Amino acid sequence: MEITDEKLLKIALVTSLIGIIGLIIFTPTIEVKEVDIKDINRAMIDEEVKVDGVITDVAQSSSKTSYFLTISDGEAQISLIIFESQVADIQSRNLDINDFKNRKVSVVGTITEYNSDLELILSSGDSLRII
Repeated sequence: MEITDEKLLKIALVTSLIGIIGLIIFTPTIEVKEVDIKDINRAMIDEEVKVDGVITDVAQSSSKTSYFLTISDGEAQISLIIFESQVADIQSRNLDINDFKNRKVSVVGTITEYNSDLELILSSGDSLRII
């Protein structure tokens, strides 16, 4: 059997379609890993995780565009960074960032390191929810 350019193109096309269909089917079932704040470590940098806790502090950046929230789960705490675009998303839901203070929340974000401290960067405006 001789493989011609036409047969190779058909094989590549069928394989690509199977892959795309597989992605469409399985993407909704992929969930973010839920972790306790005390279990977050440097090996998890750049991972997207979900944490639950209470917002104990809300501070605004000097430029007034970003917010720094402290989330505590009773055993540990971590800073949550909310950038300007996410602030706009939250405000479009008729919420103010200060409304989250002393409230139990669920957060999905990406773990990063800044000045040797681990932080959580909010994934999107709807990734911060009061529970």
